[in-house]
Amino acid sequence: MEPFAWLDCPDPRLGEALAYLAERPGKQLRSRLTALCAELIAGKPLASADAAGEAIELLHTYSLVHDDLPAMDDDDLRRGQPTLHRAFDEATAILAGDGLQAAAFQRLAEIEELSAEQRLDIIQVLSAAVGFHGMVGGQALDLAAEHQSVSVDALREIHHLKTGALIAAAAEAGAICANASTVQRAALVVFAKAIGLAFQVTDDVLDVTGDSASLGKTAGKDARAEKSTYVSTLGLTGAKEEADRLLNEALEALSIFGSEADPLRGLARQMVHRNT
Repeated sequence: MEPFAWLDCPDPRLGEALAYLAERPGKQLRSRLTALCAELIAGKPLASADAAGEAIELLHTYSLVHDDLPAMDDDDLRRGQPTLHRAFDEATAILAGDGLQAAAFQRLAEIEELSAEQRLDIIQVLSAAVGFHGMVGGQALDLAAEHQSVSVDALREIHHLKTGALIAAAAEAGAICANASTVQRAALVVFAKAIGLAFQVTDDVLDVTGDSASLGKTAGKDARAEKSTYVSTLGLTGAKEEADRLLNEALEALSIFGSEADPLRGLARQMVHRNT
């Protein structure tokens, strides 16, 4: 999948920034989640789910570009290369992020394989996931929690919004593309909410146990920023146990689908038991 392939820009420098981001598109776990959820319901790959996944990857990349800015998480490394504001400048990074967010919704609105109702449904789900009651709200809570200890419940709320909301929306988008039933759609959302939190717990573990070269981002940054994480709150062993508990919760939500959901189970395990 090449989420950046259809983008262009009249400004040469901004165009260079988009090309720079396209060089390292990331693991694209969210778009794979969308595609597999749609395929599970439809029984075959769907072009509409691929297109929705491209839009979701643009939203995810926009969030990373903005999160890395000096006013936010102030990071120098992302996906194994200098962050966009370091490679270019802050204004270019802000504009690139703004443009990626807008382009994502343009992409969704133009998916010809979907009905107008399906497109509106997906746009509604994704706009909520990246807004004040989703990713943006979670980032605000995360910034507010720096230099202090917070409870496990507070951590779950932060990361359910900051990380989990877009992951859950990715799964729900796949369900919408495939015209899933209400029961099927609800099960996939429960699955994705649990796997979204498990993904973040693993991120916290890797921030302690990994290195910058393998992670493609700055290792140990949470501790230096005095952020509350699952590791600082539960300990390393406790955080790993929490990730496994959430993974099991996610897998249980797929039980209604039987063996047909095995590819989705495989992706879930990959998201949690990963090294980067």
